[in-house]
Amino acid sequence: MKKRRRGRELCLKILYQWDIQKDDIKSQIEDFWKYNPTPDDIQSFTTKLAEGTYNHIKEIDSTIERFSEHWTLGRINKIDKNIMRSAVYELLYEDEIPSNVTINEAIDIAKKYGTEDSGHFVNGILDRIKKELKCDKKKNVKD
Repeated sequence: MKKRRRGRELCLKILYQWDIQKDDIKSQIEDFWKYNPTPDDIQSFTTKLAEGTYNHIKEIDSTIERFSEHWTLGRINKIDKNIMRSAVYELLYEDEIPSNVTINEAIDIAKKYGTEDSGHFVNGILDRIKKELKCDKKKNVKD
């Protein structure tokens, strides 16, 4: 498994845990690493995504709700919601990661951890966000 894919999956787990417990994100991350030993490069990428997502959570949640027709954030299951949260963080704040990579990774993770419809649901919302907010980054980065 690629390092960034692994980092995104671990970020999902951290955000899911935070979404349930609503504890301080830094303590959630520290506890997570205690019980999930991970190579430093993956841990660093994961922590950056989780903290970045948390630090911009109000804007990210507002963006997801704005582009989720007929869905409030409370109606979206926690797995799909947290996959989209970290992906929206990447789309809006991580310029070195191409948007298509971010969206494809989110879809694959949604298919792995979500429901049968999660991949389509996540794809539809993230694609609209990318197009309407013009988050199209075309740098040639291997992910």
